[in-house]
Amino acid sequence: MGGRSVRKQRILFIGAGRMAEAIFAGVLRTQKDYIEEIVVANRSDLARLHAMRDQYGVSVTTDWRDAVAKADVVLLAMPPQNHRDVLTQLAPYIKGQLVMTVAAGIGIGLLEETLPAGTPVVWIMPNTAAGIGESITLFTCGRHVEDKQRDVLNMVLAGIGEAVECTEQQVHDLTAITGSAPAFLYRMVEELELSAQGYGMAPETARRMVAQMIYGSAAMLKTGADPADLRDSVTTPGGATAAGLRVMDERRFSEMMQGAVEATNARAREMANE
Repeated sequence: MGGRSVRKQRILFIGAGRMAEAIFAGVLRTQKDYIEEIVVANRSDLARLHAMRDQYGVSVTTDWRDAVAKADVVLLAMPPQNHRDVLTQLAPYIKGQLVMTVAAGIGIGLLEETLPAGTPVVWIMPNTAAGIGESITLFTCGRHVEDKQRDVLNMVLAGIGEAVECTEQQVHDLTAITGSAPAFLYRMVEELELSAQGYGMAPETARRMVAQMIYGSAAMLKTGADPADLRDSVTTPGGATAAGLRVMDERRFSEMMQGAVEATNARAREMANE
């Protein structure tokens, strides 16, 4: 995705949490030529705003209303539960800006219903690897997104990694797999590190070992290889790896993973309706 047809953009982030930081850090790192200004708004945490201003050179404010009129893009990066109130407050200030949300479970409908008729809206679902330009981001566009807004969207998404356009329902269904699953992976890493430390490895060495194992395994997957084939290439029938995989099967690893996906998606929907 390129941004060659995009003029310099002013992007307002309403919300200053980890996801907001990951996105603007990634965009500033790779797409700075297309950014006129990034403004980050947060009402309560002045210390965090000042730290972001000092680290990234962004503008900061405690009142987003001051920045909406000059913004080309408004990116909503607050919890799902806050969206309805913020959108209602935001609506009188929207005059054709592209409005995006990164909140799980929100979807396109609430944005189009609450904002002025004809507002271009997009729902994007990145993960925190956006900050290093390695997110896989799902996105879906509203009815009023035209080519010029798609160019801006593509510029932002290219700045934070790879992206896949989906239907709105697919973004709901795949939230756990691309947005939350890194936490599942990190949980596994914690256990592998503890096992390595239990065998006498220093914590920093254990982390380096496990991180490289994950990195190399991911690189193998990135070649397009089938994970089942890769698993079989590590597994000798009746061997040591097979014994470990047998424990995973006996303890219903597949059911556990599917249950984690379903619980994540269900909670995302609940949060959006709270």
